[in-house]
Amino acid sequence: MASFLLIAAMAALEGTSTLQIWHIYAITAVLAATSVLGGPARSALTARVVPRSHLMHAVATNTATMQIGTMITPIIFWLTSLTTDLTLSFSVIAGFAALSVVLPLMIKIDGRAENASIGQSRLKNIVAGLKYVKSHPILPGLYLLDVGVTIVSFYRQLFPIFADHLYRGGRGTASALTWANSAGGLVGSLIVMFTREYRAKGMLVLWATLLYGFLLIAFGATSVLWIGMIVVMFLGATDAVGMTSRQAIVQLTTPDNMRGRAVAAHSLAAMSANGLGQAEVGFMSEIYGADKTMYIGGIISIVVVFLVWWLVKGVRQYRYTEVPAGAAVDNDDSLSPIDYDLRSLK
Repeated sequence: MASFLLIAAMAALEGTSTLQIWHIYAITAVLAATSVLGGPARSALTARVVPRSHLMHAVATNTATMQIGTMITPIIFWLTSLTTDLTLSFSVIAGFAALSVVLPLMIKIDGRAENASIGQSRLKNIVAGLKYVKSHPILPGLYLLDVGVTIVSFYRQLFPIFADHLYRGGRGTASALTWANSAGGLVGSLIVMFTREYRAKGMLVLWATLLYGFLLIAFGATSVLWIGMIVVMFLGATDAVGMTSRQAIVQLTTPDNMRGRAVAAHSLAAMSANGLGQAEVGFMSEIYGADKTMYIGGIISIVVVFLVWWLVKGVRQYRYTEVPAGAAVDNDDSLSPIDYDLRSLK
């Protein structure tokens, strides 16, 4: 709802020629804040409506639809931006935002978690969630991996810089890189669907992130656009495999009453890393150049992967256990959070 109202407001302001830069900054800040709340809620709701045996596919499908949207958006923007101003662009986006308000209302399920803490204060719930995440044998390693790699390698929203520094191009080059990255992300999401039989999900994350680090170095080394697009496509694929697998592991290894908080912690870590990474990569590109920034990011990413593999054995030893299709969560209250085949990983 917030997205629809704010984007519609931008369309109205642009239509009356009163849109100012501070409007954009303020609305972007509010939308970023609402996404921190909406993201974990969507992820937690996924596990409520999808059986555990199909959760990996559900997370992969969710990622794939996001990538499809990212592929279509630059095309829509390019077509609508051919007008004299951006009123049409904002109006079309507001229309999609309105649709996103209506569709969730069609989900007929109780969103409350099983065994939820009733009557407990929000502060105590947050503290309990942080304690749970800290004691978990896998989640801290996944969060550290996400933060450590993203801070030094966040490139997606900085394609205009790379288009200029690496390829001497403009908006068209940036759009081409964005499309290639999203196409790779779509392919990566589909790849995850075919890894259901691969039980070492933690190692899948590590392998994907390791390849991601090497591809960052390759991206910094190329100055030919079509080669760069291929590299960026593979970057998108490996990033999607790692991201989708991380999200699935978080949901598969947490009980229902902790899932929302665990996913929220993951989202907080990821989104904080995105913001810091965007600033870090932007500053580094300005000082050292985009190519050297990618070299440094790739090397640090590789080091982070090996450190997580070495120091957090829960990640490398985790094995996904298939269960028959049924309820999305285990309703046996006797099971503790670590009883989901995780006790030996501590």
